Amino acid sequence: MESATLHTMARRYLMSRNGKLHAEYAALPDDGRRGLDHTDEAKRIFPGYDVVAAMLLEVERLDPDDLPPPDRLAAALSTAASTAQSVFTTGLHPIEAEATAAERDLFRASIRSWLNAKDLTVEPLPYRRAFSDEEVERWRGRLAARWGTQVTMWHPLITEDVPEDVLVVSADAMWDAGGFELVYDALVDMGLHRVVEIREHGDPGSLLDLDAVELAYTGAEGIWTDDSLDWIAYASHESSMAFGGTLAERLRTSWTDLSDWGWVPIWDQPAK
Repeated sequence: MESATLHTMARRYLMSRNGKLHAEYAALPDDGRRGLDHTDEAKRIFPGYDVVAAMLLEVERLDPDDLPPPDRLAAALSTAASTAQSVFTTGLHPIEAEATAAERDLFRASIRSWLNAKDLTVEPLPYRRAFSDEEVERWRGRLAARWGTQVTMWHPLITEDVPEDVLVVSADAMWDAGGFELVYDALVDMGLHRVVEIREHGDPGSLLDLDAVELAYTGAEGIWTDDSLDWIAYASHESSMAFGGTLAERLRTSWTDLSDWGWVPIWDQPAK
């Protein structure tokens, strides 16, 4: 078995398991609650997807372009299964701890079965390497030095006076005016294949294939760039998308109806 196959199997398994557990939780009556507490049934489900998310993050910290041999990779995946943690996987109720341990066991058993399987095939996934906490901080420092970002905030939220060379549009423009396609085409024309993403919380940072990038607010603000820092994109919680550098320059020439999609702060919008 090739290491890439084993790594992709692990990623796909954890993504699928996460979706299945979320669907099970969504099907619970009363949102899985009894008064202010979760029901025992809920406590057997949500700790599972919490630890699955933590395991997936650890698996994706491994660089798909530089994986160890299959036996060493299997050991690294098993270590992730045993040790992956997040703020949601500690201080657990006994039922929650049991559910978490069961998910870890399932993943370890799956790793063993994949390693011993013959002729195992899996559909490839886009490249994604999750950054370490130290890498995220280095990127935040670089972005602050080059573009004046503040942790994961940028224009138009960090100042009332947006620089003239910064392009700001309503987030609706990305959906309703073909903004996603225009930005993607511009990045392709710039010769980019992978993009750096820094998020407000959740999975805070990663290097992604361009095809896997979602330039949108997801409940977590996002900033995108690449190693050159020649361009920047920013999605805010105030329904704005901002672009700077070479990306803004290209969008100004290709986005014909930009004037129709200017961003207006919610506090300045007329009452409905």
